[in-house]
Amino acid sequence: MRAICAIPSGRVASYSEIAARAGLPRHARWVGRVLGEAEVELPWHRVLRADGRFAFAPGSRAFREQRARLIGEGVVVKAGRVDLAQFGWQRDVDAEIWRF
Repeated sequence: MRAICAIPSGRVASYSEIAARAGLPRHARWVGRVLGEAEVELPWHRVLRADGRFAFAPGSRAFREQRARLIGEGVVVKAGRVDLAQFGWQRDVDAEIWRF
């Protein structure tokens, strides 16, 4: 859960990236399960599929909520997809350090 909570506002990470950060590479489904069963509020909306798409069905309540939350944080969402090169968390450490 720490890896999920560490994703800063305006950034996103994939389920597989979170699993790897948690020391469980190749356990992306476990991340989804944790998000679904968590009894505490987690920034679930910042976790996406490896291709930058939402895991929820287009038009569903969860899809609309995730989209609204990300847009509210300044993340650009186009057709249910986020550009991970631009908004991905710590994909390029130099860019993360010097982006301000």
